[in-house]
Amino acid sequence: MRKRRYPFLTFLLFLLAVVLCVGGILLSVSFFSLPNQAEKVFGPPAPGLDLDDRLYLTALLLAKEEELTTPLDPAGTPRPFQVQLGESASSVVKRLKAEGFIAKTDAFRAYLEYSGLDTGLQAGEHSLSPAMSPLEIARAMQDASPMYVTFNILAGWRLEEIAAILPTSGLQVTPQEFISAAYATAPDRLYFEISPATSVEGFLSPGEYKIRRDTHAEDLHEIFVNRFEENMTPELQQGFVQQGLSVFQAVTLASIVERESVIDDEMPLIASVFLNRLSTNMKLDSDPTVQFALGYNKKQKSWWTNPLSAANLEIDSLYNTYRYPGLPPGPIANPGLNALQAVAYPEQSEYFFFRSACDNSGRHNFAKTLEEHIQNACP
Repeated sequence: MRKRRYPFLTFLLFLLAVVLCVGGILLSVSFFSLPNQAEKVFGPPAPGLDLDDRLYLTALLLAKEEELTTPLDPAGTPRPFQVQLGESASSVVKRLKAEGFIAKTDAFRAYLEYSGLDTGLQAGEHSLSPAMSPLEIARAMQDASPMYVTFNILAGWRLEEIAAILPTSGLQVTPQEFISAAYATAPDRLYFEISPATSVEGFLSPGEYKIRRDTHAEDLHEIFVNRFEENMTPELQQGFVQQGLSVFQAVTLASIVERESVIDDEMPLIASVFLNRLSTNMKLDSDPTVQFALGYNKKQKSWWTNPLSAANLEIDSLYNTYRYPGLPPGPIANPGLNALQAVAYPEQSEYFFFRSACDNSGRHNFAKTLEEHIQNACP
């Protein structure tokens, strides 16, 4: 057998091969353990992510871990951020940076892709803050129930009708909490004429609102009443004074005008009819006041019984303006700004009567005398 000439060199080459082999295995093990490391920090990857993309995004996220888990401004305060319906993830990320919520876009976009959240950004208004980390911001925008909800009060609704839509509104206030708070809220307001039955009926301004989901019942009333106070300009209040009415009386009359009117441009004329009646101590004879006194009609499933019977008109209630002269004890509904302005600035007329026109237009025929009023009846 031929004797080897370089036994030591052969040994070194063998040792190097072993080291490279073992090192390669260790490197491979280390590389393929990255997904587990990333999952501990960033959660599981999107199910449809292929292996190459997963390994690439994993390595990028781990390298940018500090950037993704550190808020841009720990002292930042919450601000609304609107995601438009159909807006791309790329557009949202760019706007987040432009509006000062995140510092950089690349790592944030990589996280959205890794987690699959890029396809789950919810349209709507979200409450975000620079004090949130980019990860928290990304997850906050996945909420199918954004922080704010849109809530609408229709002009002419009474307190119970507003309460009835709360269960489907997205707010956490129950109808009973809302109604109970209505009576607890009223005495704090200077424009209320305090009585044991006083509530905020009439002072919950109709319109559209953006309201936080976690708003409490008392705060909800505060939001609605604040809108009312914003509408209560000095000019409007001066208009009430010129009609000889306090704010409370004006709102009470406006609630009647709101319920009697179908066409907004008739409100000033309808207001003039009731003001003319009040000036001569004539009963208002308003159907909506009787409807308010009757309350909920289970058969019709409505708070506004229609039509009214002769027996209904005899109900013994101070709200029944067929029996008692003057204004009822308080508002019967929540009037809109148009009705309030109609009472402040009514048309000047000699009318004392009105009734629905016979053409189903929603308009009314007005009359100066009872005889004319009777002639305006439909055949």
